[in-house]
Amino acid sequence: MPAEITFAADVGTGLVAAHQVCKTYATGEAAGRLVLDHIDFTLKEGEIVAILGKSGSGKSTFLRILAGLTEPSEGFASYRGRRIDDPVNGVAMVFQSFALFPWLTVLGNVELGLEAQGVPLDERHRRAIAAIDLIGLDGFESAYPKELSGGMRQRVGFARALVVNPDVLLLDEPFSQLDVLTAETLRGDVEDLWRDRRVPTKGIILVSHNIEDAVFLADRIIVFGSDPGCIRADIPVPLPRPRDQTNPIFRSLVDQVYALLTTVPGTEAKRRAEPIGLGYRIPDASIQQLTGLLEALSQPPYEGRADLPKLAESEHLSTDDLMVMVETLQLLGFAQAGGGDIEVLPAGRTFAAADLQHRKQIFNDHMRRAVPLAAHIRRVLDERPGHSAPEGRFLAELEDYLSEKEARQVFETVINWGRYAELFAYDIDSGVLSLENP
Repeated sequence: MPAEITFAADVGTGLVAAHQVCKTYATGEAAGRLVLDHIDFTLKEGEIVAILGKSGSGKSTFLRILAGLTEPSEGFASYRGRRIDDPVNGVAMVFQSFALFPWLTVLGNVELGLEAQGVPLDERHRRAIAAIDLIGLDGFESAYPKELSGGMRQRVGFARALVVNPDVLLLDEPFSQLDVLTAETLRGDVEDLWRDRRVPTKGIILVSHNIEDAVFLADRIIVFGSDPGCIRADIPVPLPRPRDQTNPIFRSLVDQVYALLTTVPGTEAKRRAEPIGLGYRIPDASIQQLTGLLEALSQPPYEGRADLPKLAESEHLSTDDLMVMVETLQLLGFAQAGGGDIEVLPAGRTFAAADLQHRKQIFNDHMRRAVPLAAHIRRVLDERPGHSAPEGRFLAELEDYLSEKEARQVFETVINWGRYAELFAYDIDSGVLSLENP
């Protein structure tokens, strides 16, 4: 593969760029599952770009391709005009799971990237301590990850990325595993470092589920569609820093992104209007969450209809949790969403007003109609002489369409829903589904 790439006239090299990037994961089907579909993207010098989209839209996969941690199936990524085939100096990444080595101290974890680059010991120490001080962890150099809070561990992740003086910083949902106050503090600190030019980084890409984080930090917001992942919108954020979250333009941008995330584009709407298949990636929503949201929406002050940003704020819901619940309620026919609003349908109102046993029956009926996997499991159990079947049978079928991890997640979600609806029983020890009443 050549090191130097000549680009088409309409694709700038920028800091990092993606050129017709596709990613397909192998499944039992010959064609595999297309996760990213011909993505063109450029990060310009001096900007922060946020990438938003539903779970499973390929955001993190895209970031890993830009980092050189995952190879695209088609197309390529580049850094300053050079093709990315492996991790490159100049691009650093912060992971949502912290990804620290528990046997190393804070100093040891931060020094790791410099050691890999062959930086001499004295310079490693100097630069690592400076990065630790910069990110607000001075005094904790000798602490181990188990001694730190989640917010402090994520600060170590930032220090480890910043110590190599990257041109480009890739942030994969860096605030998602932190409590609200800790996430807000760290987000503000990152914005301060960028605004005050206290870091040499020239561009940042942030993958997030939080719309307000994106509007607070980004100069542009990229909204990904899903199944497969593609760029639906590229929204500029014309607000000076520091940003006021009560600013009408700020609130308008939040509403605009919510509307995009809950409004299905024409081609996808046509596909969704068709019956979903056995391998549909069912959103991982709990019955308790769905029930609580329907109850809240059916009562004052909402009376069956709500603005999604206001709903998230008043009910203390993360964007990700809310989007999962909205998708599930639409799938089951309990609500519809569009234009940044959600409206409870008659079936949802009936469910919210019903007693427990009636709710179970309503959920049973809607689940059978809307979720082919649930209907398939029940049909198999009805037809088998012993009215039981091993879970492996259904997991193998799902893996014709989904990865092993995705298949397990979908199966466990349907099991939880099916048990609530008393559609079937499940013994976790034996892994057997049955029609027995436990």
